[in-house]
Amino acid sequence: MARSSLTREQILDTAAALVRRNGPQALTMRALAAELGTAVTSIYWHVGNRESLLDALVERTLQEMGTLRPAGRTPAARIVSVARGLRRQLRARPHLIAMVHERGLTERMFLPAQQALVHEVHAAGLRGARAAAAVRAVQFQTVGFLLVERNRERSPVQSPGEGELWTASAADDDPALARALARPTDPDRLFEDSVRALVEGLLTGPPQQGARRRTGTRERETAE
Repeated sequence: MARSSLTREQILDTAAALVRRNGPQALTMRALAAELGTAVTSIYWHVGNRESLLDALVERTLQEMGTLRPAGRTPAARIVSVARGLRRQLRARPHLIAMVHERGLTERMFLPAQQALVHEVHAAGLRGARAAAAVRAVQFQTVGFLLVERNRERSPVQSPGEGELWTASAADDDPALARALARPTDPDRLFEDSVRALVEGLLTGPPQQGARRRTGTRERETAE
């Protein structure tokens, strides 16, 4: 491919694909040039050296992580959709996310999702510390779930496996529970169920203890 027909976006697309497949260590200028069918000098002309290329990939990843758009007819549904979209985006680009983290930009990366959550918890009537707690709970649930999920995917074959370990006696004499736990996990369904349960509790639960104490103090002062 001649330099005149090559674009910066094509280079970044191909570089991101290489990183997704094999990690940042596989992204060399020679490997990228081979993928593009061009000369290394042409890549330098468009994006600079390898470090500049990695910086550009990180910046583009940050921009892509800012494209979450809530969907649904209620605040609860839209909050769940943000969590679902965040998990999907993180799963789609683990190596690129790691590069963002290594550059100390993780908080910036999560900010758009947090802002989307703030809008929805406000729409649900939450404010202040209670709204902040809800935003963080959904974020932690999503990221924590993903970490456990990826750890299970990467772990060696287990022997004995869950199907062998879960008997009625191990499940406190609950055969139905034992059978359910012995079956393979459906991570998508488990994620949906767990996030929905969390969101329902956050939006309908009682105020935080601190808020109850402040309310009680005001009531006592009024009575006095």
